[in-house]
Amino acid sequence: MWKWEAEGQPKAVIAIIHSAYEYHRWYAWLIEKLRTEGFHIVMGDLPGHGEDYKYSRLHSESFDEYYRYSAQLLKVAEEYNLPIFVIGNGLGGLLALRALQKTKVEVASTILLSPWIQLNKKPGKLSNALSSLGKLTSNMKLTHDITYENISRNSEVYRELKGDIPYNNVITVKWYHELQTQMRTTKNPEVKIKNIPLLVMTGGQDEIADVQAIKTWFVQQSKHLSHFQYREWPSCYHGLLFEVEREDIFRYMLDFINNNLRSLGYIIK
Repeated sequence: MWKWEAEGQPKAVIAIIHSAYEYHRWYAWLIEKLRTEGFHIVMGDLPGHGEDYKYSRLHSESFDEYYRYSAQLLKVAEEYNLPIFVIGNGLGGLLALRALQKTKVEVASTILLSPWIQLNKKPGKLSNALSSLGKLTSNMKLTHDITYENISRNSEVYRELKGDIPYNNVITVKWYHELQTQMRTTKNPEVKIKNIPLLVMTGGQDEIADVQAIKTWFVQQSKHLSHFQYREWPSCYHGLLFEVEREDIFRYMLDFINNNLRSLGYIIK
């Protein structure tokens, strides 16, 4: 887990949870933008991602590991004694929601980018059948067919994403089955998220996450939220932070964060 500190007087701390198959270096651009705007950032790699990938080569981590990591991330953010904002991208959005339900750490607001509430991109035709067969197939390998081309239409960004750690979207049947369970639990209308300011953003051309399912979930949740915003970027693919419009998307997030800081009594220029 790493920390990047703001230039000058810090306004708040941002905890970032990345999506599946990614690692923290994909977010170098966002981290630098946030630093220059006066925010501390805490971020690490999910278990089995980043440097861990060099040893595992296969995603078989339990979601309990992911939740322990997310809880630890929030604890580290809390050490700054500043307002905490959480940004969760893709799978990271799902993990952020579950972590916030369990943590006692006070969070100022949450930003979810293309959260994995339900997926359109699934790992092959046999994945659902295999995941129901139990222990016999639990360690069987599947390839989750998500590519750079599904994430962004901005070919210039591909060079940023293709770092020294290869992209790894090989999973086990058990991992996928657990993901399905977590998504079903999260989108259950009876499961209500914490009443803190929420911003959800999606891409209109997203082939990975089910945008309609996200909208349905958002409408259900907004009934008990005091402050909420939804924004769809019509031309964008799944990876909003890696798209051509990412500067505009960043400014929209920044306005949301600054407005929430003002509501907490902070003077923001």
